[in-house]
Amino acid sequence: MRPLDVQNRKIENGFRLTRVGITGVKKPVVVHRNGRDNHLTALIDVFVDLPSTQKGSHMSRNVEIITEMIDRSVRQKVKSLEELAGGICKELLERHEYASYAEVRMEADYFLERTTAGGRTTLESFKLRARATAKRNNGLMKLVGVKVQGMTACPCAMETVHHIFSKISSKVGELGPDIPMISHNQRNVTTLMVEVPEHVEIEADDLIGIVEGSLSSPTYGILKREDEAQVVIDAHRNPKFVEDVVRDILGKMLEGYAELPDSVHITVRSESEESIHKHNAFAERVTTLGELRADDDE
Repeated sequence: MRPLDVQNRKIENGFRLTRVGITGVKKPVVVHRNGRDNHLTALIDVFVDLPSTQKGSHMSRNVEIITEMIDRSVRQKVKSLEELAGGICKELLERHEYASYAEVRMEADYFLERTTAGGRTTLESFKLRARATAKRNNGLMKLVGVKVQGMTACPCAMETVHHIFSKISSKVGELGPDIPMISHNQRNVTTLMVEVPEHVEIEADDLIGIVEGSLSSPTYGILKREDEAQVVIDAHRNPKFVEDVVRDILGKMLEGYAELPDSVHITVRSESEESIHKHNAFAERVTTLGELRADDDE
């Protein structure tokens, strides 16, 4: 006699659940992109919805699907985390016949070579984020995201310091732009996420470049003295509020992705860890390319 399948037990007066699944699955992933293999360790969350008539979801199917798709990706090589997430998403709907919605989230550490002002090559860490969502018989959407650490210098304090110093010495006003005024600094963490239809490709490296180019300065894991000084100088030549960071990214997205449709969804979230306050500064925009284009036309 087979044991009772408790998950399939029909219930009355139940409620539909939006997401049921498993979180925190850690798996090795190989992504083949731009002619090279990137070996990543990914954290994976998978969900399906649950109808009001079904007692439970078949959790073991989720682990089986993840394991099979990861094994297949090593042999066949996927181009991105979001492509892998999309494949898992489709398989979830295949095997959870009672579900009408599936969602997969993935996050992994990622490394790129960077060169300091002094010519030193370093390997810098970033975060990749991916998400895929699918409704039964209604296509698939995927999200490409990056999380970048950098540096901002406060323009408000810089202006105030300049004003105070100019009262002390008339020579302060003679200083040109090559000698920036002092200010306080912040470690900035910015996340950029772009949601597109399944057939659209977005390069995560390009998104990382957009974020780094919108900060006062990139930061590095190792800096010798001259490089360290140059980072400080560069940041103070390019002071940014956290609001400036978000707006600069939005502007670069409009310019760099003019061919994408208005429906593309964009989230930019930036937080600066203050050095002279006990709180952080935060700014965010959740929007579509269509909304941004309308803003830009005003």
